[in-house]
Amino acid sequence: MRLKNKTTIISGGAQGLGAAMARRFAEEGAIVFIGDLKAEAGNATVKEIKNKGGKAFFLPLDVTSDDSWKSAMEAIEKETGRLDVLINNAGINIREPIEVMKAENFDAMLAVNVKGPFLGTKHAIPLLRRGGGGSIINISSICGLIGHQYTPEAYTVTKGALTLLTKSIAVRYAKDNIRCNSIHPSTVDTPLMQELFKNPDRKKERLGEVPLGRLATETDVANTALFLASGEASFLNGVAIPVDGGTTAD
Repeated sequence: MRLKNKTTIISGGAQGLGAAMARRFAEEGAIVFIGDLKAEAGNATVKEIKNKGGKAFFLPLDVTSDDSWKSAMEAIEKETGRLDVLINNAGINIREPIEVMKAENFDAMLAVNVKGPFLGTKHAIPLLRRGGGGSIINISSICGLIGHQYTPEAYTVTKGALTLLTKSIAVRYAKDNIRCNSIHPSTVDTPLMQELFKNPDRKKERLGEVPLGRLATETDVANTALFLASGEASFLNGVAIPVDGGTTAD
């Protein structure tokens, strides 16, 4: 197993992409902590993992709260005594273009998409350091690498900030054997996107920008995160990995 007994916390891990990563990591032997505000969904994912023989726990987590992150790390240390992997996955996208974006909506996106990973990293570093190092994985977006014509500007701002936060952490904390990398998916095939694709024009525009001609899957992203968390990626640090079928290759 590639992550046997590696303690991992995934923010926004209750459902969707976060849950897919939780399940994949558990399959490879990780002890997974799902941090989320959605207790019912989070506990359902924990139950699913345990039913398949994995190890998982649910932690109530408000990623915008300093105290919430502190409590989560204390709970992890009490349970396992260490932390090996932090995945900053929680994120939101309020789809308003810049001309009509409400200031409070922009603030909300900054709080979840930027402040959340900032605080998670802040509180994870001491625990990672005490364990001899580890891996921080930030789930960004192709919008953290390029301007994207179908995505509101505010989202691009937050994901761009996350890209450079990743690189800043990578160079400062490499001395502690803490690696920090980011994953940049293109459109991921989720139930939310399937709802959007009921509009055939939306489906055509999204598929048309991907040279491989399909959407990213949750498994595509989860496998990339698994690689970055594993010893196989021990010399990857400060890297932004597009999981996009070639979308950003132009």
